[in-house]
Amino acid sequence: MIGFLSGKLHAKLPPQILINVNGVGYEVEAPMSTFYAIGEVGDEVMLLTHMHVREDAMLLFGFASELERSLFKELIKVNGIGAKMAIGILSAMSVNDFVGLVEVGDAPALTKIPGVGKKTAERLVIEMRDRLKGWGSVASSSVSSETMVPPAPHNQKASAVEALISLGYKPTQADKMVQAVESDLTLEETIKKALQSVKL
Repeated sequence: MIGFLSGKLHAKLPPQILINVNGVGYEVEAPMSTFYAIGEVGDEVMLLTHMHVREDAMLLFGFASELERSLFKELIKVNGIGAKMAIGILSAMSVNDFVGLVEVGDAPALTKIPGVGKKTAERLVIEMRDRLKGWGSVASSSVSSETMVPPAPHNQKASAVEALISLGYKPTQADKMVQAVESDLTLEETIKKALQSVKL
């Protein structure tokens, strides 16, 4: 199994990251929180990883922190929660926010995550409550994006819409979320602001 990758960031195409490790390009799917944290194309990066093996594919998921990777591993153990939905949950809220909602049993708040219906939210609260005991005391690390010259607004917003769709939002909803965000932001900032517009 691949536990981590260390190399040069070759491309950021949410929700995928391409890392050049000694001449080999690894495609890694990651939550948006990791996109905000890893830096820019050309930077040296290190990502913790989890290899997910299916009958039809081997997928590699990357995380900026051990806390996120640990929660991802716990989420995919829940019946009905696949890797894509787990990435969507980690993109929609911080680890501490998720732990807090589970601890107080706030299933309705979890239904705001794309793909999470009432029954799934209730299952998450029930199954994760015992697994996450003691997690509430763990401080989540704050993530911020460095300012950079943004690409053309139209292309950037189109890329942001595609990223939100890949996280499970419906095209019309994703477009509405992105259009409500100001234009002079980086791609990561645009996605972050759009996700904040449906804050739980």
